[in-house]
Amino acid sequence: QLQLVESGGGLVPSGGSLRLSCAASGSIFSVDSMGWYRQAPGKQRELVAAISSGSTNYADSVKGRFTISRDNAKNTVTLQMNSLKPEDTAVYYCNYKHALGPFGDYDYWGQGTQVTVSS
Repeated sequence: QLQLVESGGGLVPSGGSLRLSCAASGSIFSVDSMGWYRQAPGKQRELVAAISSGSTNYADSVKGRFTISRDNAKNTVTLQMNSLKPEDTAVYYCNYKHALGPFGDYDYWGQGTQVTVSS
């Protein structure tokens, strides 16, 4: 059974930085995507950033401020968040997206970590 454990959330003032980390255990494949989603109160969960085979994808709202990286040897994915804004406040979830070919993808989720940015 694949498990994702996040760490690194917390409270930070506007303009500050945080680093989120996610450690995966189980059957991990480097070709599969790993990433971060977030969900603010009353809003849908949204993609923040993802990385697969060296290719990255960012939400427009975080481009230039957040950086995602992955260590395939350690099965970890990290999100460096700089210049944080109050609108970045949300629960952040680590995601592992296992590709099933013609059957689509299967998503694994971490438990979530709270990020709060004060104004």
